Amino acid sequence: MKEKTVILYKTKYGSSKKYAQWISEEVNCEVYEVTDISTDQLIKYNTIVFVGPLYAVGILGFSKIKKKYSTIKNKKVIVVSVGASPAHPEAVNDIINGNFTNEMKERVEFFHLRGAFNFNKLNRIDKFMMALLKIKLKRKREEDLTNDEKGMLASYSRPVDWTNKKAIIPIIESIMRN
Repeated sequence: MKEKTVILYKTKYGSSKKYAQWISEEVNCEVYEVTDISTDQLIKYNTIVFVGPLYAVGILGFSKIKKKYSTIKNKKVIVVSVGASPAHPEAVNDIINGNFTNEMKERVEFFHLRGAFNFNKLNRIDKFMMALLKIKLKRKREEDLTNDEKGMLASYSRPVDWTNKKAIIPIIESIMRN
């Protein structure tokens, strides 16, 4: 294990917490919900990993890390977003550009992992937003839908779980590198 690593997470429906726990188990380190740790506590760690769910291009809970960034910028910082979308290069760029300052783009390592989706378990606001997306997708001609969009439409009627413990391997490797 890399000396003094901590995993922080924010979760809404459980996938980010699942990944945070898996990473913690692999590197044998502490894991906290991001609101349960102070800046003073973070200073003692050499490597800080944040895992949070993706909403549009925003990473839920990441604002807490951004506020503390000036204090932790000399640490190794890894950010992991978790969402329904695959990690296509253009999507990854949108996430980075929508969340990171220019300094963070230079210094922070970023990963995107797939989570889970269960329309029936969403809260009212998320259900409304996802219903709007479904309407938008259904208006497209079948032949104009991407495979990702077809998969998303199918997931409204049956829950899907794309979480995969093997997906954390590059994150573990990054933590272990000096």
